[in-house]
Amino acid sequence: MKPQIQVEPPGPKALAVLQRDAEVISQSMVREYPLVLQRASGVNLWDVDGNRYLDFTAGIAVMNAGWNHPKVVFAVQEQAKYLSHGAFLDFASEVPVRLAEELVRLLPEGLDRVYFSNSGAESVEAAMKLARHHTKRKYFISFYGGFHGRTYGALSLTAAKVVQRRYFGPFLPVVHVPYPSPYRPPGGDAATCDIDVLTYLEDEVFASDVAPDEVAAVFVEPVLGEEGYVVPPPGFLKRLRTLCDDYGILMVADEVQSGCYRTGRFLASEHAGVTPDIVCLAKAIGGGMPLGVTISSDEIMTWPPGSHASTFGGNNVACAAGLAVLEILSGDGFADGVAERGAYLLKGLSELQERHSIIGDVRGMGLMCAIELVRDRETKEPARRERETILRHAFESGIALLPAGQSAIRFSPPLTIEREDIDTGLAVLDQVMKRF
Repeated sequence: MKPQIQVEPPGPKALAVLQRDAEVISQSMVREYPLVLQRASGVNLWDVDGNRYLDFTAGIAVMNAGWNHPKVVFAVQEQAKYLSHGAFLDFASEVPVRLAEELVRLLPEGLDRVYFSNSGAESVEAAMKLARHHTKRKYFISFYGGFHGRTYGALSLTAAKVVQRRYFGPFLPVVHVPYPSPYRPPGGDAATCDIDVLTYLEDEVFASDVAPDEVAAVFVEPVLGEEGYVVPPPGFLKRLRTLCDDYGILMVADEVQSGCYRTGRFLASEHAGVTPDIVCLAKAIGGGMPLGVTISSDEIMTWPPGSHASTFGGNNVACAAGLAVLEILSGDGFADGVAERGAYLLKGLSELQERHSIIGDVRGMGLMCAIELVRDRETKEPARRERETILRHAFESGIALLPAGQSAIRFSPPLTIEREDIDTGLAVLDQVMKRF
């Protein structure tokens, strides 16, 4: 369905809500353009003034099954009739157990023990505590450009934008290392950037910053999300897995944004043929309900009763939504469809790159794609202001997009998007970019 702009946004109703928002809501959020949502369905968003937008955000990779999927809505409504808050830390109930069983069925062998929380940040916090408890070590390693959340442990791992950390320290003991970005290789050579990063970790970090036998875990995003959907070289995760094994360090895959078939596999790390020690999930798993999941093995998740819990973790309504989401996403041919449409989107973005010199790089995996905007392809100078303008004009034309990194635009539509919708979005972006 093509977008339909009836009232030039922001319309009068949107402006009225935004004015009230400014009076009472914390203004710590970042909003790229004044979209005030009223309802949503499938891949379409409607604002309070009746404008319809084609969505390439999925609510920051949350609505993988599509906005307000009938099966998810029905599951939530039915469960709310019987039990919403079940106090799962004190009383058992079947719905969270069923969800855990389904998750274990979809995950690589060995990931068979599940902890429920309410968000990606909480999932990461649980993984940090679990890693410390299991290894009796206190340090962590994560990557520059990574985003793991805004609570203190997760924020200690995060090193994406200084505004996210400024005046909030001191943080937990985390050592950050470069992420192997083929477009902006930290060592200068795209062909060896993954080896260069791991060599730096062993030769420099372990020699000068922290001994490896003090490191509890390495936290890694299989696709670097907030930095601009950076896909590392194919061998990186497998090499990182080997390094972790060599030093008895746990490998934690933060799949909060890349999981739940976003890349065409249930976990993005599956593309590399590796099994992490701990996996963090959230966002899409709840289908719009607050739900975080931390998964590990029986051998690692041995913390005793009372050591970690959550009042709302295992919420029955959220878990019922999660069961509906898994039923949709694990259906026959769904994952293959994501891979096919992702390849189609990447091809279309590459064709845009041929026509518009402002696009320096096109990258992605499945329906987790991005373009990086630059002022000059040789120098790769980020085109930050130009990106703001492009996002705003796309919004005014009925396309919802989100930024990432210094100057990237990410494409994370609902996984139910069709080719025709992709064509519509690309056509609008093509027109917008003709101004540059």
